[in-house]
Amino acid sequence: MSHNKETTVLVLSLLITAGLLGAGFWWLINHFAVDKNRAINNQSAAVRPSSPETLAQVQNVPSGLFSYGGSTTWAPIRRDLDSAIQTVWPQFRLRYTHPYNTIPSSGTGLRMLLDNQLSFAHSSRPVQDKEYQQAQQRGFMLKEVPVAIDGRAVAVNPSLNIPGLTVDQVNDIDSGKITNWSQVGGPDLKITRYAVQGDAAGRFELVPTPTDALRKVAADPGGIFQASAPLVVSQCKIKALPVGRNLNQLIAPYKEPFIPLDQCPAKRNQVNTAVFQSGEYPITRRLLVVIKQNGQIDQQAGEAYANLLLTPQGQELIEKAGFVRIR
Repeated sequence: MSHNKETTVLVLSLLITAGLLGAGFWWLINHFAVDKNRAINNQSAAVRPSSPETLAQVQNVPSGLFSYGGSTTWAPIRRDLDSAIQTVWPQFRLRYTHPYNTIPSSGTGLRMLLDNQLSFAHSSRPVQDKEYQQAQQRGFMLKEVPVAIDGRAVAVNPSLNIPGLTVDQVNDIDSGKITNWSQVGGPDLKITRYAVQGDAAGRFELVPTPTDALRKVAADPGGIFQASAPLVVSQCKIKALPVGRNLNQLIAPYKEPFIPLDQCPAKRNQVNTAVFQSGEYPITRRLLVVIKQNGQIDQQAGEAYANLLLTPQGQELIEKAGFVRIR
């Protein structure tokens, strides 16, 4: 074999060997990378937190004193659930803030939130377009987080003898189209519509609080007032009317049979949350935590509060307060 041929064979052998070594090295590197990624993914899956089941498992709960306020409908939730939150998260201190020189309501709570007087707000109505716009003008956004469903009950004087009202009749009473109970099968008696200041205007008799409205209805044979079912149903001096989409399908907001009021307070009527949850009862609304999205601790507080209420433990406490769990 000539010198040139030997050189050519040697070069080819070296090239083939280098190619095989390079391919093997490439395979080892990629195989190691795949195994490494698989291990990382498996580790991530193993440590990925599941949805919190209890108040104690909620993450990113901040420390500090946080003011909140708004809808009076939330009173049973504030009473029963917020104390449980304080027990589990004592550093997450919650302070209900009453509006200055006016009455609490969804509207006043949202105004206080917009004016940076609250960290988050309780609302029993959706945020209005003008409130979203005001938030944008102040450099932040508002976010609604539904946490419960509330049935709205119609309270009347116990002496009023009618089987119930349709949704259309309730709306016509609200609008002033129906002004006498005789128009809905009752006595010839003028209807007096009561409402809480800030929630309504016009031809309503305005009172400071829902409790004041219920007292008025208890003393007025022609009175009517709408409020949260947990507030109305358990009362001893007024009664909640069944309401339906038509007169042949009236649904009571209380568990039947109705407990006569002369047995109250030893025995009280209880809210029938099942008909709110199923949609059989036609007047319901969602309760909302309204969060200020400004990237600051107020946003963290609002999000943590909503997350606490949405845990199974929080939803159970909401149900015990007489509302319908949303999860």
